[in-house]
Amino acid sequence: MTPFFSELAGTSIVIILGEGVVANVVLNKTFGNSGGWIVITFGWAIAVFVGVFVATSSNAHLNPAVTLAFAALGKFSWQLVPVYIAGQFLGAMLGSTLVWLAYRKHFEATEDPASKLAVFCTSPAIRSTGDNLFSEILGTFVLILGVLFLTAPKNSLGGLDALPVALLVLGIGLSLGGTTGYAINPARDLGPRIMHSILPVKGKGSSNWSYSWIPVAGPILGSLLAALCFKFLQ
Repeated sequence: MTPFFSELAGTSIVIILGEGVVANVVLNKTFGNSGGWIVITFGWAIAVFVGVFVATSSNAHLNPAVTLAFAALGKFSWQLVPVYIAGQFLGAMLGSTLVWLAYRKHFEATEDPASKLAVFCTSPAIRSTGDNLFSEILGTFVLILGVLFLTAPKNSLGGLDALPVALLVLGIGLSLGGTTGYAINPARDLGPRIMHSILPVKGKGSSNWSYSWIPVAGPILGSLLAALCFKFLQ
């Protein structure tokens, strides 16, 4: 499988399972309705775990922040960066579309536009530009620094590297996710947000574009800071 299709497939699985658990919890008349934050964070962790295995042929970046960090450290070719990021964004857009199709009747049964938007992308619990940006920078910094150390040859578990990475995502969600919903991935947030604006979701309301730059800029800054810190610490 080419890197583009590997990243597309892996990211699609991440979004199908990740946004799927959000839909199950927040939309009306589902069996998982009101399941709570812990259910959502576990769902996203499993999503990452499975997505990594699906995208093994491209080393499962699944996140532009990961791709940029590896490129900044010289561990990945800058020529491949656009290919990987394109696959990640298109995978996120495809995955979110499939979740909408799977839960279409439940979107129709849900009146609250904010709940519908939450299935697709993140929003802050308390709107504060500086604080929200810092939250995304910090969450992504922890993610990327953790990934860099967890997958380093001396620490690698080989085929089981997906497990500590998934647990890391779980920990970030439980510890740092309460402020902005822990996008920590530009493709995961922006791709589905675009689909929210395009798809004929009944009563969907605004796509909250005034906030959309934060879950893109924050993860990019966090990833580059993590790469710099990793270079200093190793």
